[in-house]
Amino acid sequence: MSIADLDPVIHAPKRLGAMAVLAASERATFVFLKEHLEVSDSDLSKQMKALAEAGYVSLSKTGHGRKSSTTFKITKAGRAAFAKHIAALNALVEAGSGATPIEA
Repeated sequence: MSIADLDPVIHAPKRLGAMAVLAASERATFVFLKEHLEVSDSDLSKQMKALAEAGYVSLSKTGHGRKSSTTFKITKAGRAAFAKHIAALNALVEAGSGATPIEA
């Protein structure tokens, strides 16, 4: 695995965090993700839109107005992409741990 195996959609820190939460749970609400990732409503909306457009998450909305709720779920494609991304990260870390630094 190499840097080319990293998924640019998932690699962004906030999207990586959201994918980690969703990979470890059946689903998560907008409010939970917002609080867990410590981001604003607009920032989370932007990040989740990118993941949804890539086909990595699905969303469902219930209710109307102030009583509405949005829930996200990782898709099969999202789970596979996340696993590949994590494997690439792990491979890069392992390869780097065996490297000999050059001193200036």
